[in-house]
Amino acid sequence: MSGARRPNVEDTAPHNERTVPMRIGIIGAGNIGGNLTRGLTALGHDVKVANSRGPQTLTDLAAKTGATPATTAEAARGAEVVVVTIPLKNIPDLPTDLFAEATEGLVLLDTNNYYPRERDGRIAAIEDDGLTESRWVEHHLRHPVIKAFNGTYASDLLDRPRPAGDPERIAVPVAGDDEAAKKVVRDLVDALGFDTVDAGGIDDSWRQQPGTPVYGLRGGVEAVTEALARASSDRPADFRG
Repeated sequence: MSGARRPNVEDTAPHNERTVPMRIGIIGAGNIGGNLTRGLTALGHDVKVANSRGPQTLTDLAAKTGATPATTAEAARGAEVVVVTIPLKNIPDLPTDLFAEATEGLVLLDTNNYYPRERDGRIAAIEDDGLTESRWVEHHLRHPVIKAFNGTYASDLLDRPRPAGDPERIAVPVAGDDEAAKKVVRDLVDALGFDTVDAGGIDDSWRQQPGTPVYGLRGGVEAVTEALARASSDRPADFRG
């Protein structure tokens, strides 16, 4: 979803999150990728960011954030966390050995959505075979993923961080099968200024796909938990090819 102001996250992040920098690769520098670059560099993380047009097109973002422009392979190399935030239809174009030189225990964060009518075309494995969007991503990237931020407005990443306990703090659903990897992502989300709700495993992540009650919801933990429970597994017509 979409935004662009340098975040002020110092007051929202737990102290220990600011003092343990991680090597983070971000593949995709659109609205979500660009604003995650802004937020994560402001927290002190070592961020490499890549897009499909090459590092030379990312010099402005790098100058404003301190992130390192990189190729896709460079963004993944040595990373502890990689964020993949590109159009779903482009996932199969990523190299099959993309994470061969990533750190052992790599956490892979998937922010993607399936938009068959607007962008991606019809993907039979999702619509006919019943794969969730993120399970489909896993099959192509050959690595388990954690799904988060797919229903978050990009501008909210910069405009709506709040300290823990603030009644206006937004909650983000986080789905994944690896509990340790899920905790890494939930800690990053918390440091960025948002609460989290455990949305189950990747096979449960349909509850946060486009067209569900939680998608685009600006609500706290209780509201997000309730919205996830109300989700229907029937894909709305607007999100079918």
